[in-house]
Amino acid sequence: MDNPTNLRGKEGVEKLKDLVDEIKICLFATNLKADNGSTSRPMTAQEVDAEGNIWFFSAIDSDVNKEIAQYKQVQLFFSNPEKNIYLTLNGNAEIIINSYKVDELWSPLVKIWFKEGKEDPNLSLIKVNTKDANYWDADGNKMVNFFKLIASAVTGKNLIDGNHGTLKV
Repeated sequence: MDNPTNLRGKEGVEKLKDLVDEIKICLFATNLKADNGSTSRPMTAQEVDAEGNIWFFSAIDSDVNKEIAQYKQVQLFFSNPEKNIYLTLNGNAEIIINSYKVDELWSPLVKIWFKEGKEDPNLSLIKVNTKDANYWDADGNKMVNFFKLIASAVTGKNLIDGNHGTLKV
């Protein structure tokens, strides 16, 4: 993975969609001015739209919404070690109240957090506008890459295939 693959525009959005769809759950960090990591929480991405925005469900009265209201910059950290896929993302978040978008993104699993369903008065969406992202995507499964790692150590040549780079959407 010595030569980065930097993707922009439509290619960047497509790669972002592929990575987020593969991983889904991220650590969603807010209140970046505090810079202590204590404001990170796991959240499930619902969709990456055509513009590269990532959508989440959230409670109106949640800490994440309160923190976004004060400071819109966020960082998202996606990780799937089993598939050797990693993504870090910087963006600006905003709270959205939109029943049409809720209908579009709704799934029965969301009702676990919003007991009154789509009409729950505490239901909101978070839209993260992606500013930039970095990704690492190793080809092959974990066992294959383990053997490639051993062979790389013996030969002194990196035999692990994959991609890394930046995404600009």
